[in-house]
Amino acid sequence: MKNKIGRQNVLYPMPATILGTKVGDKVNFANIGHVGILNAIEPYLLSVSLSKTHLSNRGIADHRGFSINIMSQVQIEELDFAGTTTGHKTDKSRLFDTFTGELKTVPIIRDCPLSMECRLFDTYVTATTNIYIGEVVATYADEAVLTNGKIDLQKVRPVLFDMNGLQYWSIGEPLGKCWK
Repeated sequence: MKNKIGRQNVLYPMPATILGTKVGDKVNFANIGHVGILNAIEPYLLSVSLSKTHLSNRGIADHRGFSINIMSQVQIEELDFAGTTTGHKTDKSRLFDTFTGELKTVPIIRDCPLSMECRLFDTYVTATTNIYIGEVVATYADEAVLTNGKIDLQKVRPVLFDMNGLQYWSIGEPLGKCWK
């Protein structure tokens, strides 16, 4: 028997990511656990949900872009620090070594295994949250996480986020091939 537990969004775990923006002329980072894939064909679109209190909102609005950086388990301390400090009070510009890609105003974390550079495609506003839809203009992967030219999640060792338990998780072993 199932228990009715109320209205809850329990679509967890999700990848814990670092959102990279530029606020004014300074790089800023935020730990974002609410990201999603909107489609699997071009244009490749992602959603990112930010509380209106995040400093990164200003950077996305001003520069019309952001990066999504998928961190490895060995970077969990930096990942958590980026989420427990606010850019309004703490300068997080030196937290990671960055480079810029095609958009020139979007900081991309050099030392994380996977990054997606996104151009702002659209914005959906709720009472408490801004949901940004970004179009992926470039994807960057460390050679060390590729197997036969494809991303190998076991090599990436991504950190997963569980809002319900307020915990970070890791992925396990593959269970089998999809759509067979």
